[in-house]
Amino acid sequence: MDLTTSTVFIPGATSGIGLALALRLRARGATVVVGGRRTALLDEIAAAHPGVDTVRIDTADPDSIDAARREVLDRRPDLDVVVAMAGIMQAEDWTSDDFLATAERTVTTNLLGPIRLAAAFLPHLRGRADAAFVTVSSGLAHVPLAATPTYNATKAAVHRLSEGIRLQLEPAGVRVLEIVPPAVRTGLMPGQEDNPVAMPLDAFADEVVDLLVSQPDAREILVEGVKFLRFAETSGTYDATVARLNATDRHAV
Repeated sequence: MDLTTSTVFIPGATSGIGLALALRLRARGATVVVGGRRTALLDEIAAAHPGVDTVRIDTADPDSIDAARREVLDRRPDLDVVVAMAGIMQAEDWTSDDFLATAERTVTTNLLGPIRLAAAFLPHLRGRADAAFVTVSSGLAHVPLAATPTYNATKAAVHRLSEGIRLQLEPAGVRVLEIVPPAVRTGLMPGQEDNPVAMPLDAFADEVVDLLVSQPDAREILVEGVKFLRFAETSGTYDATVARLNATDRHAV
């Protein structure tokens, strides 16, 4: 994926990691389309960042995905990269009786969302010469945070999904790349923007884009700060890492 020539659609990029990456990709020369649910935020982004295109999309709504696909491809028939960025992270208490709604909402957004995006855009991407479908998992795919069991599970599923579809899509000409964030200072959960344990957003986004450029054949984009989670099991430190993560009582994406 050549960042200087790619046309990139990023659903879930009106704030946080998605917007930070969108702006950096644009600065590197890519054509960028930002997607999100809230039209007011999209209008603000378009006004503040000339050259960044915007499209309304709710990845929890199949009809919205279909409408966005038509709009994006009508405007940008040269689209060659889709980044499935949209996600939610909410605390759950499975010892209570009211966790189901949160769990279902998390599965719909974090797992069905990327699957539906793939179904919508892969027919187009398979026809491009240098196409990529980018997933966003988490360090919590590999080490669980007690407060967010369904989030952990959906990100583990995104990781394994990425591994599986790569085997099918790369021979068909579509690269599959997985971005694996650690805790990052965003508004993903209450208090996370001020979490001293989390990685500063700008530092994370800068490192990700540097890795995209320096590791063009990478399957996973792993900033240094996520590796203790990603490799906890294979390094023999899993139990200690689980204890360390949950002892901090901090959010780790």
